[in-house]
Amino acid sequence: MKEASTKKKSLISWIMEFANTKRSLYVASVILATCGVICSMVPYYFVGRIVQKLLAHETGFSAYQWDFVVIAVAWTLRVLFHAASTARSHVATFSVLGNIRKAICTKLTRVPLGDVQNIPSGALKNIIVERVDSMETTLAHIMPEATANIVAPILMFIFLCTINWKLALASLITFPLGMACMMVMMKDQATKWANCMEKTRILNDTAVEYVNGIEVIKAFGKSDGSYEKFQTAAKEGAQCYVDWMRTSIVFFTAAMTITPATLLAVLPIGGFAYLHGSVTTADFVMVIILASGLITPLITVMAYHDDWTKAHVIFDEVGQLLDMKDMVRPERTTEKPKDFSITLNNVRFGYGEDKEILHGVSLLMPAGTVNALVGPSGSGKSTIARLIASLWDVKEGSIQIGGVDLRNIAFADFSQMIAYVSQDNYLFNTSVRENIRMGKKGATDAEVEEAAKRCGCHEFIMALENGYDTVVGNAGGHLSGGERQRIAIARAMLKNAPIVILDEATAYTDPENEALIQRSIAQMVQGKTLIVIAHRLSTIKDADQIFVIKDGSVDSKGTHRELLGQNGLYKRMWDAHVSARDEAEGGKAIV
Repeated sequence: MKEASTKKKSLISWIMEFANTKRSLYVASVILATCGVICSMVPYYFVGRIVQKLLAHETGFSAYQWDFVVIAVAWTLRVLFHAASTARSHVATFSVLGNIRKAICTKLTRVPLGDVQNIPSGALKNIIVERVDSMETTLAHIMPEATANIVAPILMFIFLCTINWKLALASLITFPLGMACMMVMMKDQATKWANCMEKTRILNDTAVEYVNGIEVIKAFGKSDGSYEKFQTAAKEGAQCYVDWMRTSIVFFTAAMTITPATLLAVLPIGGFAYLHGSVTTADFVMVIILASGLITPLITVMAYHDDWTKAHVIFDEVGQLLDMKDMVRPERTTEKPKDFSITLNNVRFGYGEDKEILHGVSLLMPAGTVNALVGPSGSGKSTIARLIASLWDVKEGSIQIGGVDLRNIAFADFSQMIAYVSQDNYLFNTSVRENIRMGKKGATDAEVEEAAKRCGCHEFIMALENGYDTVVGNAGGHLSGGERQRIAIARAMLKNAPIVILDEATAYTDPENEALIQRSIAQMVQGKTLIVIAHRLSTIKDADQIFVIKDGSVDSKGTHRELLGQNGLYKRMWDAHVSARDEAEGGKAIV
């Protein structure tokens, strides 16, 4: 989506954009709602007729019975029209809300991971779930009812003009006065509402931070300070709304008091006209009654101002998400990679505008080879892996797969080429079986279980309460770090992609299961291009190529034996690794 495409849109434009095939339902709901409002006005006319007949001393019930019948039918039709309108507008609204969420989620898959990570998780959740959901009532009622409550009074006013145009105008005198109060109240309302929602976002983020960090808070006795931060956010959020209401209440009360006071204008003006013989008693009474019905729908419209503003602010937030810059990819891949080799050509990258992490990295990983990235923490190993996995785009240079720049490969095609396993793999709050099955759409239960067996998952999965049908909890919270990691590796095995990236994929596993997983990985990657990041150098010493990364550059490369012979950084890292392993085996290590 282009950056300017979501800017300066009206609320109706937003709704119509996301309504798609459900637009006709909104149109139908507006028509039905208008019919309903007209039906709600019909009784005012017939009550006026009844009063006229009473003033004319008509006493027979037959003179009134059809008036009562029409009033009853009109109210019944009003209820039916309203129900039919509401049903259609809600169906359309649920479609709109679903499409908004789909658009946001699709957008998040097309932007650099860093841009997504810069948005607090509480803020994203708040927009996608709570704020979008809060628009349900607004969208379901604003479209049909606001429109109907404007159209119907216009028709009523035209009818009043046929009775007495002067009194018709008099019936509207209080409306512009009430609107003036509303306009004063609504000054900077969008800014005030956005400020209140920002305070709410901060409160949500603080609450999420407090809950996620409860273990650290308890361990280090920081509960008072952390709770104080949450309490401060809650107080500021509440105070923001209180201040806003305090500045609005006077004008809102004035608007809601002045606008319906039509008789303050109609009675003196109509009385003057009646005394001078320019209006009949019957017409005067009819105008008094109809004027009350004329202004009621307009008050309903005025009451929507709060919801209208809120919806605008929320759509602006949605628009900001949808305006995030995409990683540019074609819809279709025109040039197919000749193989699954990986080439980095003078790649430069930084997570921000100022700090560069990678400085002209160039390397070649032939198809079907095992390639290891090693180096000190913070040297850029994981950054290289994430760039290859297309989680970010390079700032300069290029990354090619089989001679094709990965920026020229469609997302759908690229996702089939790469299996990426990090040390902090996310599991969804569903069953173990479905978490593994995500690696291959439509995989059979037998395929899922075979993948689990190959990476040492099967036994511990079967020991769970419901086996493969056990729900793992939010982010896999019901499992240990090692168990989550093995399930993630099983998911990657099931995917069977030609390029596999393992970023500290066995960091949380015990030695026995690590050996099993290493053997499974060796089988899984036969004929595939494998990229491994590991701190335990013994796990990558048999790699075809080892790239030593230091300070964002390639310090050296070669096989394990070649690098030891160079007596450089790798040799020092290997010696430190062997020394630490010997100490651990001798019982001298602390952890």
